[in-house]
Amino acid sequence: MAKCELCERGQKFGIQVSHSHRRSNTNWKTNVKRTRVTIDGVTKRLDVCTSCMRSNKKSV
Repeated sequence: MAKCELCERGQKFGIQVSHSHRRSNTNWKTNVKRTRVTIDGVTKRLDVCTSCMRSNKKSV
């Protein structure tokens, strides 16, 4: 699974609990997109999560 290359966010593991309180193991994957990012005047293609896109941690 891809990780965000700016904030290092990856998938998280835990236990999902239903309404009847049955438990099952699950993982939550981050919303990672492959985008062009300009860093120090050099354009690169990076895997960036959508929360970094919205918070303008990247410059297009």
